[in-house]
Amino acid sequence: MMDRLNLEGLRYAQAVAETKSFSAAARAYGVTQPALSNGIAKLEERLGDKLFDRSPRGVTQTAFGARMLPLIERAVVALDAVAAEARRLTEPGEQKIRMGLSPLIGSHLVARAFSMVRDLPVPRDLVLREANMQDLRECLLAGQLDIILIPAVAAMPRFEHRVIDVEPIVVVSPDSGQDAPLELEEAGKEQFILVPDTCGLTTFTTQLFRAYELPLRTYPGEAASYQVLEDWTKLGLGSAMVPRSKLTSPDVPHRPLMNQGREVQISFEAVWSADSPLGADLRHLADSLAAAR
Repeated sequence: MMDRLNLEGLRYAQAVAETKSFSAAARAYGVTQPALSNGIAKLEERLGDKLFDRSPRGVTQTAFGARMLPLIERAVVALDAVAAEARRLTEPGEQKIRMGLSPLIGSHLVARAFSMVRDLPVPRDLVLREANMQDLRECLLAGQLDIILIPAVAAMPRFEHRVIDVEPIVVVSPDSGQDAPLELEEAGKEQFILVPDTCGLTTFTTQLFRAYELPLRTYPGEAASYQVLEDWTKLGLGSAMVPRSKLTSPDVPHRPLMNQGREVQISFEAVWSADSPLGADLRHLADSLAAAR
């Protein structure tokens, strides 16, 4: 088997795997079906076995193809990523800042970031991606994001950090007649509805109660969104703890959460790599976000 694989053949095979049709794959690439079939035949010859079986019922993957095609897809995606990153680094006028956001980040911070990238020494476009905390960290590590805005609840020691905002925590409770501040110690007597531990809010909540050695009583289920948290409190299933900006309306009955008379706050931070080719701009952006809080 020859070591060198033809990129065109890899792309053709990926297209057939996606469309389950040689003719549809040929149309997608703007080539004739014989040209595509020939490209795949040469690839199969180099790999040493067939990737697809064709019959009147359609195209199916062989056992060999089922093992090889996921590898081919990853190889094509990786090669495309190399080309995209090269373009990003060698075409300064086209550079963008790829920013990842936890769902917990408020719209005011996003609007502020959009305004500030226009004031950078070289104005840039801001491309946003919202995802859970784990995905954001992995994409930053892989170089697929330039900077992430997340709750400051987990260490990432190899990266630059800047606290860019703090926000009061409020408690939405079944007792809609209550609006007086709630002390953290008293909150230990409440039952809290939590969201899945992906956006950072549940991590913050558990760390807060653990830090003050207070019990955290939780409802056995989980809400999928902040709106559902509010809906479930109205049903009497428990209370909910959220940053104030995540209330669906300022009119939602809520109580400020206090610790010995001081507001309990959650901090948000910008995280980026010091080795990023956009390092100076990312630092400038993070500093500007921090200064404007």
